[in-house]
Amino acid sequence: MNEITEVLAAIGRGDPKAADQLLPLVYEELRKLATQKLSDEQPGQTLQPTALVHEAYLRVVAGNEERAWDHRGHFFAAAAEAMRRILIDNARRKQRTKHGGGWRRVVGDIVAPRPETSPEDLLALDEALEMLAQEDPNKAQLVKLRFFAGLTNAEAAAAMGISTATAERAWAYARSWLLVALADKLETPENE
Repeated sequence: MNEITEVLAAIGRGDPKAADQLLPLVYEELRKLATQKLSDEQPGQTLQPTALVHEAYLRVVAGNEERAWDHRGHFFAAAAEAMRRILIDNARRKQRTKHGGGWRRVVGDIVAPRPETSPEDLLALDEALEMLAQEDPNKAQLVKLRFFAGLTNAEAAAAMGISTATAERAWAYARSWLLVALADKLETPENE
């Protein structure tokens, strides 16, 4: 049994010192996931990877009274879900008029174009994911692990306890399903 799994088991047994031992073991991997996810956000993002890691960690470890993770992949799946919810909450907050909703930030220097995820797109994806979860929760979970946690098909399959081939088929289906679900929501007047 690896060290992370042992600490997770200790947390599940209620060992108060185990939670303190977990963060140093998982921090670098959580930080890589947060950095990867935030790299897709718009320039001027106020949420930093360190803050995302700490908030997700608090939600998963301190905020979860059950704290019964079967294995390392189960823990990272819970952390990925927490990061997704934090990013969705942040996008919703930015949509409010009080926080500049409707205004676009103008960046003073010219940078090379890069893929960006607008708050509107993130909210549309979240809504579509909720609809997919009603139809097929496992496929929705796979999308969350791939998109929000940045896992590969093999890593997501391991976290979910399914074969890589099953994950690849589910990923192909979920991508097509989401493409159809998001087609109308993401169209802009310029495209019409």
